[in-house]
Amino acid sequence: MDQLFEIARKTFDTPEFRGITFIESEAKSIINRVPGGALPFDWTINPYRGCSHACVYCFARPTHTYLDMNAGRDFENKIVVKVNAPEVLRRELAAKRWKGEHIAMGTGTDPYQRAEGRYRLMRGIMEALIDHRNPFSILTKGTLILRDLDLLERAAEVAPVSAAFSIGTLDEQVWRETEPGTPHPKARMDAVRTLTEAGIPTGILMAPILPGLSDAPEQLRSVVEAAIEAGATHVSPILLHLRPGVREEFLPWLETEHPDLVARYLQMYRQPYGPKAKREALGRQVSSLVAAAGGVRRGVEPARRFFRRDRSPHAMEQTAEQLRLL
Repeated sequence: MDQLFEIARKTFDTPEFRGITFIESEAKSIINRVPGGALPFDWTINPYRGCSHACVYCFARPTHTYLDMNAGRDFENKIVVKVNAPEVLRRELAAKRWKGEHIAMGTGTDPYQRAEGRYRLMRGIMEALIDHRNPFSILTKGTLILRDLDLLERAAEVAPVSAAFSIGTLDEQVWRETEPGTPHPKARMDAVRTLTEAGIPTGILMAPILPGLSDAPEQLRSVVEAAIEAGATHVSPILLHLRPGVREEFLPWLETEHPDLVARYLQMYRQPYGPKAKREALGRQVSSLVAAAGGVRRGVEPARRFFRRDRSPHAMEQTAEQLRLL
């Protein structure tokens, strides 16, 4: 994990940033090695820590506790900005020890959250990757990625590049309740269309699927059909995980907003991944929906292509979880 050195704390009195503190920090390193070798990529970049998307279920919330902040409101309102990320990246890409391996972005917190609109770190990061012809991928909920379409197109000319949007539901009420700081899911789906039409392979991670809230057949079908219509290259569902640190934030929210579901969740989540049978059934259900909607004929993959080292269902669940933890 990169070392951070705080240099300033700033607040901006504009509506989109009101109530948020930006902790400007300098990173000693920016390319992080993925521990353990369980994932299909070995390197990540995360220009921010904390996330104003404020998703109630976010797997990355416990990472803020490493900075002596809490996983609740601090995670949403105290955003660490690695202001020197592009410069450090150029130095690391130029080092003789760097072998030009694939770099995954958006694996910790979203690189296209609201802070990116002000700090514009991703443009500098992508320009460095383009200059070194380095392959990369981006996972996001932020439609701000479209601002950088010109760079994505340039990058695709010199190296393998792909993107994915996290869209767990198109249900208006569920979205407003669980992802209050994110762009509308339909706007994200439109962004998938824009990227795929521009030649950038872009898929959908249906994550997380929330039992009793977003797992009804018609809810799943609407996401799958919209994804296929938008030209998504892959569609993969992930059942909610409740790891320690996340569980303590999510269950009190559930008790307040949906008390009728608390007993069900306590039964289901005796371990973080939920029941194996439920995970596997969800995968089969979405695969069937992809096939029924004509996705197979269009080349849509029912599981993400980066699950290449271990295709067992449990390994795929672990991989998808870790995408939000690195």
